[in-house]
Amino acid sequence: MASAATKQAKAQMTYAHAGVDISAGDRVVKLIKPMLRRTHGPRVFGQHGGFAGMFRLDFNEKLFKKNYRDPVLVACADGVGTKVKLAAEVGVYNTVGIDCVAMNVNDLICVGATPISMLDYIAVEVPNPEILEAIAEGLRVGADQANVSIPGGEISQLGDMIRSHGDRNGFDLVGMAVGSVGLEKIVIGADIVDNDVVVGLRSNGVHSNGLTLARKALLGPGAFSVHDTAPGLNRSVGEELLAPTHIYVPEALEVLDKVPSVKALVNITSDGILNLRRVRAKVGYVIDALPPAPPIFALIQKYGEVADAEMFSVFNMGVGFCFVVAPEDAEDVIAIAESHGREASIIGHATTVNPGTVSIPAHGLIGEGKAFRRVV
Repeated sequence: MASAATKQAKAQMTYAHAGVDISAGDRVVKLIKPMLRRTHGPRVFGQHGGFAGMFRLDFNEKLFKKNYRDPVLVACADGVGTKVKLAAEVGVYNTVGIDCVAMNVNDLICVGATPISMLDYIAVEVPNPEILEAIAEGLRVGADQANVSIPGGEISQLGDMIRSHGDRNGFDLVGMAVGSVGLEKIVIGADIVDNDVVVGLRSNGVHSNGLTLARKALLGPGAFSVHDTAPGLNRSVGEELLAPTHIYVPEALEVLDKVPSVKALVNITSDGILNLRRVRAKVGYVIDALPPAPPIFALIQKYGEVADAEMFSVFNMGVGFCFVVAPEDAEDVIAIAESHGREASIIGHATTVNPGTVSIPAHGLIGEGKAFRRVV
């Protein structure tokens, strides 16, 4: 039989004692609300704290009717992955907020949609105001770059699932974004034909895919710490790996508006350049003019002893986003990208030979399914 003291202790048990401090969570929410409210604009109704965020599909009714007859709502969800672990190791938290926005809006534009709004979900062991404020600042910066609102989100205390390691604060960060596109303007790559060209926009590094392999290669025994510099880098290894994913929304929307032959838009994330295969047309691709990859990839390959086939199966290898267009429109796409500060070039072409494959002749590779293999 339980003692009186034990019964009293059980009676005094609180949610905070169990590991969830509601008051601390509320204090953090109040801290970051003003920051994210700056993303709202005239599309957003209500305010943070309600049961759901609300927004108009477009606050310019005339523009909406012109561009979005028979509108289709588009949605996607994605996270930052193990890049959050790296952020905790380096102690820099604002850049992953940008990544969270980028990973979502860069997918939305691949069907021709205009991103409108997104929500964030942050899971923590305990709510650390400084860390959460830095993450929120990154979300705000990313939202500004993508011209989307963040009308709400969630901070969840999951001490039973997410653990800190020493002074490293454990957390997870994901987002969900919505956009809209007129039914007649959806782009799915159905009409790609032989010799259409692939225009690649350069990445600024690893972005947010392959971080588990990158960390194992560069931060393992005999390699570097997050604060070390490495040959070819102008900043520490940790800072280089944390470089936020480019947001390609402004240039993509301008290409969609001004270039008549846009056949496909492809976000180069997991599976690398093999993402070209996700279009509807039954074609293959020859990628024969890749730009030089940022130095971080050579370091990963060297210190992790990673084969070429694995590198191209996992990483973007210097190309963050692609457009497939008719040859005569390639220079217009390049000019638009460069006007937004992006480096762009023709990196290859579509082919009806070996449909469903991606070949990279300079590296002796051919890709099918989820992986590249060396051509014998």
